[in-house]
Amino acid sequence: MTGRDPNGSENEVTLILHNDREAIKRAEIAFTEDVGSYAYPEAATFALRLAFEESVINAFRHGHAALPDEPVQVSWRAGPDEVRLTVEDNGPGFDPEAIPDPTLEENIEKPSGRGLMLIRAYMSRVEFNEKGNRVTLTYERPSASEAG
Repeated sequence: MTGRDPNGSENEVTLILHNDREAIKRAEIAFTEDVGSYAYPEAATFALRLAFEESVINAFRHGHAALPDEPVQVSWRAGPDEVRLTVEDNGPGFDPEAIPDPTLEENIEKPSGRGLMLIRAYMSRVEFNEKGNRVTLTYERPSASEAG
């Protein structure tokens, strides 16, 4: 299930996931192993794993709240300089700008919005389609001058 071909170049992986904890965990492990094959720093691997988990959980919890048996499509492409992850659900979508900032005092006690905040903090780019049911997360490896 790895995204790296035998010649070491990038290869895109696409999976259809059902809301099954074990299947999601196996996909997360495959994603993390694929990223790990490019020797990303431990902090980057952690950020990417967290972004994977949050985006898939959000797709099932929010995107498929009324569609419990619908699968989610997950795809990724890992390479030496960039990792791109896309998660798409079959739900009605949402407006990501309408999600309240969880760091504001009036939202501190509210449980929602934290996953999206973390994803935005860790990823280089976070893009939603117009409908709001597909998110594409991009992590760019920092150059040597940016990293240190």
